[in-house]
Amino acid sequence: MLSPEDNERLTRVGPGTPMGQLMRLYWLPFLPAADLTPDGQPQRVRLLGEELLAFRDSSGAIGLVDHACPHRGAPLVFARNEDCGLRCVYHGWKFGTDGRVLDMPAEPADTRLKDKIRLKHYACVERNGMVWAYMGEDQDTPPPLPNMEWNLVPEANVHVSLRIQECNWLQAVEGEIDSAHAAILHGRIDAGGAISDWVQKRDLRPVFECQRRDFGMSIASRRVLDPETHYWRVNQFLLPFYTLVPPQSRYPELSGHAWVPIDDCNTLCIMFSYTPAAPFYEKSRQVFVDGHLGRETGHPSRHAYAPRPPTEPFAKYWTKFNTQSGFLFNYDAQTKTWFSGLPGLWVQDAACQSGVAPIYDRSKENLGISDTGIAMTRRLLLDSVKKLASDGIKPVRHDDPDLWMVRAVSLTLPAGTPWQEAGKLPMTARVGEDFGYTP
Repeated sequence: MLSPEDNERLTRVGPGTPMGQLMRLYWLPFLPAADLTPDGQPQRVRLLGEELLAFRDSSGAIGLVDHACPHRGAPLVFARNEDCGLRCVYHGWKFGTDGRVLDMPAEPADTRLKDKIRLKHYACVERNGMVWAYMGEDQDTPPPLPNMEWNLVPEANVHVSLRIQECNWLQAVEGEIDSAHAAILHGRIDAGGAISDWVQKRDLRPVFECQRRDFGMSIASRRVLDPETHYWRVNQFLLPFYTLVPPQSRYPELSGHAWVPIDDCNTLCIMFSYTPAAPFYEKSRQVFVDGHLGRETGHPSRHAYAPRPPTEPFAKYWTKFNTQSGFLFNYDAQTKTWFSGLPGLWVQDAACQSGVAPIYDRSKENLGISDTGIAMTRRLLLDSVKKLASDGIKPVRHDDPDLWMVRAVSLTLPAGTPWQEAGKLPMTARVGEDFGYTP
């Protein structure tokens, strides 16, 4: 459990908060590059509690700026994106991607006002189909973009999806680094489906070992297959909000999430699934897009979305699976097929992570041995925010782009073999190289 004070410290991400300060040390992925076209419609976004607008100008440059015109607060989501700038429809003030005022048609031609005003803006970089923002103080010399394997492999090797989850970012992170829940929450009460074949279903009482790393935390769970053989799954938490999930054996793939805080109570869930050295399985990609037999998979299907007006942040990525709809829980399915009665993998996770409250009061928890990874990750985060807030000490290697070159692994090992040694090479991401073992 956490004290109410520490719970606040970890969950609040707005400007001036300890966690918000930590988050602003890092680049944030936040939008598919395809959502921004030259002179196309600006897109409302919200990141770390700040109301922003993303657009691509006539030259292809991307801007991330304040959503309100600094003249009299008109909404720039209605602005005209034209001639290498964003022109407010109220009085015609025009801004570049760097926030500078380019034109003030309602003011005298020799006005000095435009030299005194600059729209809030943040640095943006586009790589492999994803737009990243840096919201730290030093906008002129931001750190290098992190080398994350999912955003480095060829487009044919990866499937990326986005959705909004109505809960705090930490609840989402803790759900994915919790290896104990998977075979239970996602299980069936009949014997059908691929989930019934998961290796981890053979031992529902795993033993946990966790190790703090420069990048964050390795959370290893050991299951006994037989007296001579152990099955290890090593989930990874990467600062500040990434989680990596080990591959399964049938169609091995690497996957995980960037749990980007929109604000204190909403999270942008960017899921990635990829194969490191070959094109991604076309059948899997199609199932991700279409769903499977009317159910959701690990990614939101095209049927999951319930778009909102363009004046709302991330308008096209809200889904119909939320607290208002009861996540479309089906009691009949719970009695006959699916243990949870919830319609698909990510929906099952989202319902448990956000179904009670956007920010859960962790002082009411009763943690067990299976929560070791969660407890240690919280301690890592608390140590990081406290050192930064009190002494200005930043996390080690926070500006080293190769810090994030990590993989989650699933290893079948002889009993007694240390997972740290056996997994050292497989846990190191190497762009273009295969798993290096049989998952």
